[in-house]
Amino acid sequence: MSTTGPHPAISCFHCGLSCAEDAPAIDEKRFCCEGCRTVYRLLQDARLGSYYARDAAPGARPTLTDRSRFAYLDLPETVAALLEYQDERQARVTLSVPGIHCASCVWLLENLYRLDAGIVRSTANLATRHLTILFDHRRITLRGVVELLARIGYEPDIRLAALGQKAGRSPAWKLYARLGVAGFGFANVMLFSLPEYFSAGQISEGGLSTTFRFASLVLAIPVLLYAAQDYFRSAWASLRQRMINLDVPLALGIGMLFARSAFDVLFDVGPGYFDSLTGLVFFLLAGRVFQQKTFAHLSFDRDYRSYFPISCLRRDGACDTTVSIAGLRSGDRIVVRHQELIPADSILVFGEAHIDYSFVTGESVPRQVAAGQRVYAGGRQTGGAIELEVIRPVAQSNLVSLWSSDQFVQARAGARRSIADRIGQYFTFAVLLIAAGTAAAWAMIDPDRLPHAVTSVLVVACPCALALARPFVFGTAVRIWGDQRLFVRAADVVEAMAEVDEIIFDKTGTLTQAQGQRVAYEGEALTDKERELVAAVARQSTHPLSRRVAATAAVGALTPVTHFEEVPGHGISGEVDGHTVRLGTRDWASFGNAMREGREANSDASGQVVHVGFDHRRRGVYVFSAAYREGLDGVLAELRGRYQLAVLTGDTRAEDERLRALFGDEVALRSHQSPHDKLDYVTVRQQAGHQVMMVGDGLNDAGALRAARVGIAVSEDSAAFAPASDGVLEAGALMRLPRFLRMAQRARGVVYLSFVVSLVYNVIGLSFAASGHLSPLVSAILMPVSSVTVVMLATVATRWVARREGLA
Repeated sequence: MSTTGPHPAISCFHCGLSCAEDAPAIDEKRFCCEGCRTVYRLLQDARLGSYYARDAAPGARPTLTDRSRFAYLDLPETVAALLEYQDERQARVTLSVPGIHCASCVWLLENLYRLDAGIVRSTANLATRHLTILFDHRRITLRGVVELLARIGYEPDIRLAALGQKAGRSPAWKLYARLGVAGFGFANVMLFSLPEYFSAGQISEGGLSTTFRFASLVLAIPVLLYAAQDYFRSAWASLRQRMINLDVPLALGIGMLFARSAFDVLFDVGPGYFDSLTGLVFFLLAGRVFQQKTFAHLSFDRDYRSYFPISCLRRDGACDTTVSIAGLRSGDRIVVRHQELIPADSILVFGEAHIDYSFVTGESVPRQVAAGQRVYAGGRQTGGAIELEVIRPVAQSNLVSLWSSDQFVQARAGARRSIADRIGQYFTFAVLLIAAGTAAAWAMIDPDRLPHAVTSVLVVACPCALALARPFVFGTAVRIWGDQRLFVRAADVVEAMAEVDEIIFDKTGTLTQAQGQRVAYEGEALTDKERELVAAVARQSTHPLSRRVAATAAVGALTPVTHFEEVPGHGISGEVDGHTVRLGTRDWASFGNAMREGREANSDASGQVVHVGFDHRRRGVYVFSAAYREGLDGVLAELRGRYQLAVLTGDTRAEDERLRALFGDEVALRSHQSPHDKLDYVTVRQQAGHQVMMVGDGLNDAGALRAARVGIAVSEDSAAFAPASDGVLEAGALMRLPRFLRMAQRARGVVYLSFVVSLVYNVIGLSFAASGHLSPLVSAILMPVSSVTVVMLATVATRWVARREGLA
């Protein structure tokens, strides 16, 4: 057999990957595989060739190699659960398509109707990587739609969590509606107030003045009752819990503004403060919108269902049937193929199982399982197809039980109150004290002016600027962090990160790269020819380590192998080019003549070595070790002086020496940690008074991420699955972690500075109010100016801090 390797100088016209010298071609264009060539022809036939003019090699490699994989989409219950809408003719579905990565992808996916007449309309969202398709179900089925996408390289990611999810109105729509009501009221009240400003409250036409004042009253009612209702609800909830947050003085100020203004208008005392009231509510809601508009396209609450597939292959006698995993029962026989997830706890019946539990337990080395042994849900098979017998339904599997345990679902305990709420508590008491002092003073000086002075104090003391500082500072930080690939669920996370004093890291997938290991050969040097023979034998096996040896040793064309043998627990052997080659354990590769060498014996224990033997003599060993992310040592050196650090890993102690070199001797380093162990460790540290930030990546970190003050999930791709967390950090941005933490602390300093500026305005306003000289004009000038000043200070200072940290 003769095979030609990839030629780095030839790129696939469709996807850009390297092509072999004998790669398929058409129209003088080369393609890496038949799939890419098929997509090219499909697009040409549909007159969509301009797709390639938009970008160089924009296409994704097609994945439709086995049509039976989508048979579950023929199940009526699955189709009903996925469709958002269906009538007698058309149906609509929204699919997650991770392959969407550029404008060319969007263009192609929005022209699907030209590839199949059954597609009515399709809309792609580049930010969310979602594709909404309206199709005629009489001409094409949902399975047909998904197969079409897979055929052109955009296979949807359909997981268990997608079942039952329907598109609905965004929860933020109410906030936008309230902002609209407040903005409408503010703009029109300001128009009615301008004559009062320019005439100093002496409009010559009395009827016109009265009309303007009553119109302002009418406009202010929906602002009070609808737009501002969240502040009253929050204040009431806070008081019921015998606590005072910042919404208490805000609600008091808003209520007092309306009551005092309504009194002035109804009894013809003056124009009231409706301009200040509507402006205050509008600015407060704008701050909330600014704070809330973060990264709605990311889900921060994903659980195991977002990781599991919808269906699996059940073996019924001689037939394989695709069934929903929710319908699996004890005793069912299922087939799991290479790179597929095990959906339920089972017993291995047939085949060679190498189960990768790295995402579930943190173990970096796939575990070899023999027939009759148990395998657990969530593991990923690496190798050939295996047959399993289900012993527990999915809902009772070990992984689901772990996820549903009380320890995992309990709310985060001891969450600290925000800066604004802590200050708001003292602010409220101070305002009430000043109001009481003002009342006492005017009771003695001029009792007739007492109501005016007291209500003026409560009006002007409304902490509007105080409430605006925090959302605009942290909202600005959230936007800047998003540009730097750290996406947090809310602005509160920035404040929480500023208070962190201990950072706990997971190892596998967090500190190490999810793909690839470092491979080193130790022993008697191999010639290129001998490496070629090693690669030829290694390629005959589906064992994960054999595949890595094959990839490392490959230097040229493949050589035919005869008398290949694979002995479980020992290794593989084969005759190639007149030589006997053995790969596996030390004894196996030594042909029964093993010698004891302390270092390698330890490596054998970790299961991360493959010994090499030629013709009855061991020649050396391939040693596999984790590939730590580049630049990690510098990041840890910077963090070590400012935070307590710890490493919790579900892996063996094989990497302890390297971790000590990276983290230092003082760090807490624990191996063989189960998900419960990690959760317990974080809980104990928090109970000891530490503000813990957990940095992890897998389901095994889910409990610790949830329990920590801040949980950050590291992901190779922000759109890919990551466990529930406060933020998603793309792996490439992990080296910026010290700068994110430092910026969080400095952003908190900007909040304090804004509070000081706000208090200065409040003191000025109170001096007018307590002396009984607060006029509507003074209020109309003072309150908007203080709000705008604080907003500008918050945004400009935060951006300056970001530039100083190199993040903007």
